[in-house]
Amino acid sequence: MPTKSDPARLDVRKTYKLYVGGAFPRSESGRSYVVSDAKGKFLANASQASRKDARDAVVAARKAFGGWSARTAYNRGQVLYRIAEVMEGRHEQFSSEVAASEGLSISKARAVVDASIDRWVWYAGWADKLAQVVGSSNPVAGPYFDFSLPEATGVVAVLAPQDSSLLGLTSVIAPAIVSGNTVVAVTSFERPLPAVTLGEVMATSDVPGGVVNILTGSATEIGPWLASHSDVNAIDLAGITDADEATELEAASAENLKRVRRPAQEDWTESPGLSRLTQYLELKTVWHPIGL
Repeated sequence: MPTKSDPARLDVRKTYKLYVGGAFPRSESGRSYVVSDAKGKFLANASQASRKDARDAVVAARKAFGGWSARTAYNRGQVLYRIAEVMEGRHEQFSSEVAASEGLSISKARAVVDASIDRWVWYAGWADKLAQVVGSSNPVAGPYFDFSLPEATGVVAVLAPQDSSLLGLTSVIAPAIVSGNTVVAVTSFERPLPAVTLGEVMATSDVPGGVVNILTGSATEIGPWLASHSDVNAIDLAGITDADEATELEAASAENLKRVRRPAQEDWTESPGLSRLTQYLELKTVWHPIGL
């Protein structure tokens, strides 16, 4: 019987699927592409998402939005913390995939995975504190209470960073979902494997299906469809490096009044701050008579 070290044993070549609505469908187009490591060695095949896949992901995200945004902030924080717990249990797998994808030594890859897990915990801690920091009690001239309360925007499309396959991806997904939004994320084209494994973590954590949807493929191809989709409320262009392409996506988003976060040079290892947390919030002002 062949052993692991037997050179005659054939490699088990994986073809990874998309993650949409809590399931792992193939691309409806049937397309896939080869994923190689930093040295050009074959790693796996990944599904190449199509326009139909993007539409299906938006439908799943919209369906999940009502239930997810209605959960208590404390519960959403617990769910994000559970993601960190499951990632910790798959630390070695994430480390090997990050090392192969980004051309890092295994020790540096482990540090990236540590930072990614810590970031999930950091955002989980903000879940039930955001309203106190962003919201306010407003002074008014009359016998009324006046409160401004943050609420989720809706469905957020994320074009993930191309160079940071896990930490960058975490840094753009976590702040969107912690406040009650749902996400359709397009992964790094050349480095999708950590994102696919993150989808497996989502499926085995407490994350409801549709809250996070992960599409492997080209952000250049999928981005315009998400930018012009009327049921997408906001878009993060973090993974777009071409200025002309970013301008075109902004113009497409303007057609349906979509909120846009423009691309910028970012060091994903730095403290994330609150800008992405507040990017996808709406403030609702409530008046209530005093004494009733």
